Amino acid sequence: MADLSLTSAQELLRTTARDFIERECSLAQVRRIDEEEDGFSRELWQRTAALGWPRLLVPAAYGGAGGSLTDAAVLYEEIGRGLLPGPQHSSAVLAAQVLLRAGSEAQRQRLLPAIARGERIVTVAFTEARYGWTPDHVQMTARPRDGGYVLAGGKQLVPDAGAADEIIVAARTDGGLTLLLVDTNAPGVERRIMRGFVGEPLYEVSFRNVEVSRDAVVGEPGRGWDALEPAFDVATAVLCASMAGACRRVYELSLAYAQRRVQFGQPIARFQRVQDRLIEMVNHADAARLTAYEAVWKLEQRRPDAQAGVSVAKAVASEGFYESCEHAHHVHGGIGSDKAYGLYLYTKASRSLYHYLGSPDHHRRRLARLLGLGG
Repeated sequence: MADLSLTSAQELLRTTARDFIERECSLAQVRRIDEEEDGFSRELWQRTAALGWPRLLVPAAYGGAGGSLTDAAVLYEEIGRGLLPGPQHSSAVLAAQVLLRAGSEAQRQRLLPAIARGERIVTVAFTEARYGWTPDHVQMTARPRDGGYVLAGGKQLVPDAGAADEIIVAARTDGGLTLLLVDTNAPGVERRIMRGFVGEPLYEVSFRNVEVSRDAVVGEPGRGWDALEPAFDVATAVLCASMAGACRRVYELSLAYAQRRVQFGQPIARFQRVQDRLIEMVNHADAARLTAYEAVWKLEQRRPDAQAGVSVAKAVASEGFYESCEHAHHVHGGIGSDKAYGLYLYTKASRSLYHYLGSPDHHRRRLARLLGLGG
């Protein structure tokens, strides 16, 4: 049975992270960053990098802290609780995991220490107009030329591409999916932020006959999915911990509001329908946290059912975060839509993270396949 209790060092990490986020990045500050043109604060990113947070999952051999996945879950639960903006997850988790699994030693030595220090930001571009998180959804092509490749096509909903120095691009070659490192300043690369009700900077990235050298291939040509799938699992488990933290904070905001909002001479927290919604929210928060930490534990223990655990956690967290925000708006009424209050920031995040790294439907189909039930 999984032991989901935290060590004293992990409790200290939780306390330190919460103190920093509450002190340095209030919801008012999150809103200001969200309303910036690129939704990115380099100053805040440098302050979090100085704390060593991007180092956590990078091995010590590459300048990282060599922390465990549970350490990362603790940190990202607090990041989600405070909606701390920045490319922590896209660069220091997902991109770093891809490089660890498939990057050459030269690529690891060049990029991982810089990622760990926060000096270089790398993101992963996978999804396209035909949105999905399986290999068949990748249609963008990379044509061989002079020992390298030429990229032509586009990616959509790429996180943090505006701040990224390099992008790991999944493209289709004759042998399958190939991963290519592309400098964002290379000729033919164009980035455009995608506006909408989303909780993080998401970009459309166009590649107009972008030339990529053979040294920029990450892993074996045609074997990109072999690196992406396990990297997606780790990144998804960590993301679920982040959504669990956000669920908990939405519940806390709603409970505090219900206790102080007086209607008909008494706090609305005494009304049964309000209590029903609060109970639903705390149940979602508990379920998201428990399934996220169980998925992390299964990955750490290399259990054969780890992938299934990840898919369960993502389905639970995605729906729980979404539904919690729905209940929260019913509890808050009109003030929930007031930008100065900040609840809407969680609602935006719940919408984009619902689909990121796979929607609940995607993960239920995957779970069915893993259990031999079709799908």
